Amino acid sequence: MTTHEEDWHQTGDVAHDQGRGDPFAAAVRSTRMPMIVSNPRRRDNPIVFVNDAFLTLTGYDRDEILGRNCRFLQGVDTDRESVDRIRDAVAREEPIQVDLLNYRKDGTPFWNALFVGPVHDDDGEVQFFFASQIDVTERVKAQQAVIRQNAIVEAQVRDRTRELEKALKVKEQALEEKTILLHEVDHRVKNNLTMIGSLLRLQMSAIEDTGLARTLEKMLERIGALATVHKTLHDSSDIRRFDLGTFARGLTGDVISASGRDDIEVIDRIEEVDVDPVQATALGLVLNELLTNTVKHGFTDGRSGRLGIELRPDEKEVVIEISDDGPGFDATAIPRDTLGRKLVERLSHQLGGTTKWTSSSEGTTSITRILSDPA
Repeated sequence: MTTHEEDWHQTGDVAHDQGRGDPFAAAVRSTRMPMIVSNPRRRDNPIVFVNDAFLTLTGYDRDEILGRNCRFLQGVDTDRESVDRIRDAVAREEPIQVDLLNYRKDGTPFWNALFVGPVHDDDGEVQFFFASQIDVTERVKAQQAVIRQNAIVEAQVRDRTRELEKALKVKEQALEEKTILLHEVDHRVKNNLTMIGSLLRLQMSAIEDTGLARTLEKMLERIGALATVHKTLHDSSDIRRFDLGTFARGLTGDVISASGRDDIEVIDRIEEVDVDPVQATALGLVLNELLTNTVKHGFTDGRSGRLGIELRPDEKEVVIEISDDGPGFDATAIPRDTLGRKLVERLSHQLGGTTKWTSSSEGTTSITRILSDPA
């Protein structure tokens, strides 16, 4: 064991060039957050420090941990792709955050919100890797429960759709009957989504974790947008087209109403635009993300202002422009790995288009371009 490792083991001194008794190291040792330190300069990057909170979380004794690679917490159901991501990040000497299924000494599994980051010396050389853990089992279980419920609802819709389509073929019905069929499906989907929303609201009332509650609240907003999509489809007289203008106008009102803000003026420049119903769900989610983020970030601290929404055809494209007169933001500082941003970018790509943001002291604008008639 090197001198630096002895410092960690005996005193928890992370700033080893400053001597023993470093207050940061003392905080690491006493914090309730489980933490470990490993030494990449030794074979297999073994653990050289572990605090008491980590021992409590995993059930291992200190002498059962020191000198081992942290992979001993992995088990049969640990996701190998996530493990590979961690290994690659360590090899590149980059920080990484990932939810990983780990196992305690007694074999019980738990979901671990793991963060691993390198610690460099003054010359930029990596001396240690620092890792913190949070038990997020309940949060992951709640997410999995929602996914299972969604799968049940989707299976019900598929089963009902097959039944109605079979009846349609038997009776050789025409377009009017097909319209009834699809309206029935959209109506049932909307009702099922409303039911899921109600279940999530009931669950939220019993959740004390504010982070998880915010996650469920965002999920509720997305479910509400999907329900509005199916309501618009159900109310349409022509099942071959989706009235994007009517949907956008209604969703804008719903988002502002849900925010409880009556001091935001909407500048409506929505033209009559119809798109293929196949695009409806993706468009609904994109519009919901852009509108909710505009209301959230463009009118912070209770400030009033104007929200502009413009919808127009442009040759073979449809252009959606959403703007505010807020303080703006540094576009380069937006994390690219947030769920909302990933959702907008991937769905825009799925729709054959893009979404781009511009910002200044006079406000923020997002411009989404999609193909009006995808192949």
